[in-house]
Amino acid sequence: MFYKNCKPFPNNFLWGASTSAYQVEGAYDEDGKGLSIQDLHHPKDIADFKVASDHYHHMKEDVKLMAELGLRAYRFSISWVRILPEGEGEVNEKGIAFYNELIDELIAHGIEPIVTMYHFDLPLALHEKGGWNNRDTIKAFEVYAEILFKSYGDRVKYWLTINEQNVMINHPNAMNPGKNPSKKELYQQCHNMFVASAKAIKLCHQLVPNGKIGPAPNITAIYPEKCNPADVIASDNWESLRCWLYLDMAVYGRYHSLVWSYLEEKGYTPKIEEGEMEILAEAKPDFLGVNYYATATVAAAKNDGNDCQPRNGDQQVMIGEEGVYRAAQNDYLEITEFGWMIDSIGLRVTLRRIYDRYHLPILITENGLGAKDELTSDGAIHDEYRIDYLTRHFHQAQLAITDGVDLIGYCPWSFIDLVSTHQGYRKRYGFVYVERDEKDLKRLKRIKKDSFYWYQNIIKQNGIEE
Repeated sequence: MFYKNCKPFPNNFLWGASTSAYQVEGAYDEDGKGLSIQDLHHPKDIADFKVASDHYHHMKEDVKLMAELGLRAYRFSISWVRILPEGEGEVNEKGIAFYNELIDELIAHGIEPIVTMYHFDLPLALHEKGGWNNRDTIKAFEVYAEILFKSYGDRVKYWLTINEQNVMINHPNAMNPGKNPSKKELYQQCHNMFVASAKAIKLCHQLVPNGKIGPAPNITAIYPEKCNPADVIASDNWESLRCWLYLDMAVYGRYHSLVWSYLEEKGYTPKIEEGEMEILAEAKPDFLGVNYYATATVAAAKNDGNDCQPRNGDQQVMIGEEGVYRAAQNDYLEITEFGWMIDSIGLRVTLRRIYDRYHLPILITENGLGAKDELTSDGAIHDEYRIDYLTRHFHQAQLAITDGVDLIGYCPWSFIDLVSTHQGYRKRYGFVYVERDEKDLKRLKRIKKDSFYWYQNIIKQNGIEE
């Protein structure tokens, strides 16, 4: 669809930026914080999460930078173990106080806080009791949610339940340290997370006046490699398993029919306790958070023992599944130096597909370019590649709005450089550079990149100039 004139971004559009607690805060064992599964992450050649970008000690400085950037919103996560060091039991008042201070600082600078309740950092104590395989974790999450809503609900309007649940199920290694769960176990974890999220949504509506809450999965349109109908079936398979399962459950409270048939065929159906489907059906999100980085392209499965490629996958690198789909190459797309595709038009495709299915407001909760940013001799970071990337994506977001999508905000990943889960500080996303490398903390100085000033102007003019 070509338009003579694009609709403008709404005047109240939430131009923001995102981070997560374990990737940015540091202070991993300070002020009563407990350990999460991410604190077991000790790769030999990349940064761990002990100090990260030391946001815990630079919080006020960082919020001032957000205000200078002109952010209208900041999407961040709360560390479960900073609030409840064991994941349950006694509350850590110093943890409560830290996020009170952060939220108050944001509001004082006119920045809307958007809180993610759970972003990959399951309390280690709960993990040792079975983690999301254990139904007791559902209750622990419900108690944790109630603490958050009662502590911060007077000031926080926007809430996100679980970040990228689909990534935790489809790429589980980093989320299940010390074991490799079976698919049967993973889909039980998935079901238990669905129930926990639904209970949090219901609690939010009870405890937070005017609160709005939704999930934050990683959603991407899936393309068939060719117009071969078998490739279309494969793309439907993977899009259903990777995307629609999670949003259908969030919005409608039911399992996607094709996915349920897949679970039955494979023997992966979860145990569902009495009353849980009713809870899932009753929980109604107010909006949908969407993490988008690129599309994926797949071909028909051949069921010949070679559908799954012999390589490591991640949230954006497909690996295939026997008899379901086979990963394929898309020669129309660029690829980053870290192996992720770039598809700005795919953002428009994805937003249209989501909105057509669910007709709920959409908040882009992550989108960005990871790159090997370098501090040059002039003391600057000239990241024109990031500016180009986001320019193209912002344009496609505006086209999606013109298509009729109710897009309420855009929070690029990330506000500041942080520890990339897979590549540490070699892979940087931020508008603000953090002067450190994998092992040397240096000064942890904050340096504004060229993209900082560019985004500052985008926010001032409420979008890209045509």
